[in-house]
Amino acid sequence: MKAEAMLFGGVALFFWAAAALYGVWSGEAAGATALVVAGGMAGVIGFFFQVQYRRRGSRPQDRTDADVAEAAGPVAFFPDESPFPIVTALGFALTATGVVFGLWLFLIGSVVLARGVYGMVFQYARR
Repeated sequence: MKAEAMLFGGVALFFWAAAALYGVWSGEAAGATALVVAGGMAGVIGFFFQVQYRRRGSRPQDRTDADVAEAAGPVAFFPDESPFPIVTALGFALTATGVVFGLWLFLIGSVVLARGVYGMVFQYARR
C-alpha cells in the first residue's frame, strides 16, 4: 500500500498547492475552499494507506518481481442474502419523501433507515 499512499499524498499536495495559487491569483474563496477540501479528502485516503502499510508491511503488489499467485489468498467467506439493503433503501425513500410531506413521515423513515444501516453494519459482527 506504499504506492497508493504516495499516490494519494501527491494528489493531496497538488490540490493544496493549487488552492494556494488559486486563492492568491483569483481572490475568490469558494474555489480555494473546494480545492482545500479536495486535498483534505485525498490526504485522508493517503493517510489511511500509509497507516495500513506500517501495520501490515509490504504486499506482493508493492514489489516489481512478484507473481500474481503470491497475492492470492484463501477465499473463506461469501455473505448470504440480506434484507438490510432493501430496508435501507426503503428508509431512505421514506426519509426523502418525509422532507416533502411532513415530519411524521420523515421520522418514520429515519427510524427505518437507521435500522437498515445498523443491520448492514453489524450483520456479520459475530462471525
